[in-house]
Amino acid sequence: MSNTSNFQQAIKKAQQSALVGPNVVKRALPYVGGGLVLTALGAWGGLGVLEQAPGIFMPTVIVAVVAELALFFVAQSVATQGNNQVALPLLATYSLLSGYTLAGLIALALSTPGVGMVGIGIAALSCGVTFIAARSIGSGLSEEDGFALTQTVQLGIIALVVVLLLQLGLGFFHVITPSWLEIGISGLGVLLFVGAAVVDFFVLPRTYRDEQYLPAALSMYLTYVNLFVFVLRFMISLNSRE
Repeated sequence: MSNTSNFQQAIKKAQQSALVGPNVVKRALPYVGGGLVLTALGAWGGLGVLEQAPGIFMPTVIVAVVAELALFFVAQSVATQGNNQVALPLLATYSLLSGYTLAGLIALALSTPGVGMVGIGIAALSCGVTFIAARSIGSGLSEEDGFALTQTVQLGIIALVVVLLLQLGLGFFHVITPSWLEIGISGLGVLLFVGAAVVDFFVLPRTYRDEQYLPAALSMYLTYVNLFVFVLRFMISLNSRE
């Protein structure tokens, strides 16, 4: 959930300025696409490790999560300063690690009746359709509506992170989340990140200059990946009800 801090920084910057990067989203989109391709490669690699050496998968995922968090803050800082030559390989590595950590969820989806590869494809396609719609909606929002939506989505994501941490803590003590609650959490996540997709297209041109396309790409990438995760979780939870 790294884009919680992304939201907070974006709001502060956007509130202090009007449109500063009218072309930043257009310039960022190819890098978002490239990051998603690398994420798919990372997930494929993770699935290979899970199949060939399942005993080392979880330890390597923990290492990847720690490295991913460190890379996020370093890459975001370097990219915001405009040092794209350094930021680009950092973001590429971040994308690969992100895919690797998603391998467990994708493996669960593949083994869940009613989801499988078709469900994964539907989740990815629905994210793409969401971004197409979000671009026209977000770029057309008024200042008042845009900032109101941004604040609402930000608060919602913070609440969602708290719920997920609580769920993780309960899982540590072997307390399993009821299926109806998992469906509710996943559905809420989908709604919030659909809203975040709209917010990106409103906030980013008011936050980053045209040459700051890499931090803008990172923000959109995070929204897309999180939306994909929650759509997939929602599908898994619906098809796993007893």
